Amino acid sequence: MAVVVNKPIPEFEALATSGIKVSNQTHLGQTVVLYFYPKDNTPGCTTEAMQFRDKYKDFVKAGAHVFGVSRDNMKSHDDFKTKLELPFELIADTEEKMCHMFGVVKNKIMYGKKVKGIERSTFLIGADGVLMQEWRGLKVPGHVEDVLKAVKTLKKAV
Repeated sequence: MAVVVNKPIPEFEALATSGIKVSNQTHLGQTVVLYFYPKDNTPGCTTEAMQFRDKYKDFVKAGAHVFGVSRDNMKSHDDFKTKLELPFELIADTEEKMCHMFGVVKNKIMYGKKVKGIERSTFLIGADGVLMQEWRGLKVPGHVEDVLKAVKTLKKAV
């Protein structure tokens, strides 16, 4: 099942750094930001992670949990999290279950070859488990501010 704005997100379960289990049920009652990114330790992904890190306290204040998601394994995520001092958890979607569910696996051209990659995307899930907003194929500059603004708007609406 794919995700659809204004509909509950389908069932899923994943493992994140710090041994945390994340599912469609674990954070009911809380706003969740899931941001999908292509790969740990690449320039755009590092910049995006640092921007979420730098605004993390604002997200928490607005009542949101932030999770980064990529196909990297847990060791890569642990190293990336430590290196950048990320205060939020990273989900290792090595089997691409969440990536396919959220529809972020896309054909890309890298160095002249077709490859399957992750389209940088962010999803805002309301406290009731409903997908409230999505950003797909986004550019990093200004994106974290846009998501934070949407989280704050959502908080005011509750």
